[in-house]
Amino acid sequence: MADREEQLLKETKRAEKRAAEDIEQLARDQARRKANLAREQAIEEDQKEKTAKRAERRAAEEIRQSARDQARRKANLAREQAIAEAQEAKKLKAKNNPQSEPNGYGQGDEQGLGLFIEFLS
Repeated sequence: MADREEQLLKETKRAEKRAAEDIEQLARDQARRKANLAREQAIEEDQKEKTAKRAERRAAEEIRQSARDQARRKANLAREQAIAEAQEAKKLKAKNNPQSEPNGYGQGDEQGLGLFIEFLS
């Protein structure tokens, strides 16, 4: 009978030891899960910040690009207007002075041609 009591005592101690180990393991698991959750939350927060910064940079770049495009369009329009005005001025000049050719030499200037011939003679 003493052996049986001793056996029961050993089994009880083993059960208590196993229960204590299980409690310790649960506490370690819980601490590990808590640490993992904290790490994942920190990673998520970091990703949110990076995404927000990326969006800010993209928005700023879009504004800068829009300003560059607008300036380019304005310069192109000014250049086209200057060309059109120059062409219009040329047309008016040609209309007001029909004997003048675009290259600057007179056309149909018989008197000038006659004087030139006399000069050569």
